Amino acid sequence: MMRRCLNGLLVGLALLASTASAHEMSMAEMQVREMAPGEFLWQWTASEKGAVADVLKPIWPEGCQAELNVLHCGKLGMQGTLSVEGVGKAYSAALVKVFWLDGQSRVYTLTAGQPTVHLYGSAEDRRGMGEIATAYVALGVEHILGGIDHLLFVVGLLFLVGFNRRLLWTITAFTVAHSLTLALSALGLLALRSPPVEALIALSIVLVVVEALHRKQTIAKRWPALVAFLFGLVHGLGFAGALKEIGLPESHLLIALLTFNVGVEIGQLMTVAAAWALWRAVSRWPSVSLARTAALYGIGTMAAFWAWSRVAAIFA
Repeated sequence: MMRRCLNGLLVGLALLASTASAHEMSMAEMQVREMAPGEFLWQWTASEKGAVADVLKPIWPEGCQAELNVLHCGKLGMQGTLSVEGVGKAYSAALVKVFWLDGQSRVYTLTAGQPTVHLYGSAEDRRGMGEIATAYVALGVEHILGGIDHLLFVVGLLFLVGFNRRLLWTITAFTVAHSLTLALSALGLLALRSPPVEALIALSIVLVVVEALHRKQTIAKRWPALVAFLFGLVHGLGFAGALKEIGLPESHLLIALLTFNVGVEIGQLMTVAAAWALWRAVSRWPSVSLARTAALYGIGTMAAFWAWSRVAAIFA
């Protein structure tokens, strides 16, 4: 019976892996172009999920009136609060790209945690440091909690190390590494194509799972912080890819970068805390070792599927 349950779990996880989004946020994108003073054309771009307009509705600033895909904002232009109704449900974020009449453009990101943005009638971003910090902390938390592969790597580290003193050094090493490559990539000092990065992220999960299943004292078990650091460099490039899609404000760029990373760490610590609470609840169960093995095989199955599909995408 236990074997049948385990086989069923593995099949279910394999099916989940084929449909789950790995680490990228689901983005809806809108383009707004100013054709004459106060006159705009707008449209949702194509999406793999179908018609975006069926699930998302823009709420334009006061003083702007929409007629189909034409927006009339008058002499004052598009100034005021813009929001998107429905964001955070079918789509975790909406990217609004505004092309102004003077040739400048700006990208605004709206999420469930930051559902509104203030427009000033031009590309100039007048948001204060506090507003930008709040927005990017929320984006960082949403990204890590919505990123299944990043979370599974952290969970794999927990299985590898256990809840002991070495876990602190392991998580710290992972944090330092992905913070380093995130900063270098976001600032344009390091660049790598997304498909190889995504494949390496999946392979990193497979390796950690295999090492956690070993009963012998492997190199990864002896030096988990080193393994976490090396693969953390790759995961940081994955974070940077998401941040590139979201965009960084020209004003307070470093604050946005720092607070996005803080948001990622908050989400990561929330995951560790939830895993610790679960471990405390089940640690006295007599079959906890079987549950541990089943969980590791499930994680490994998902990661192996991602690895094969992402490697295939490189050569497609």
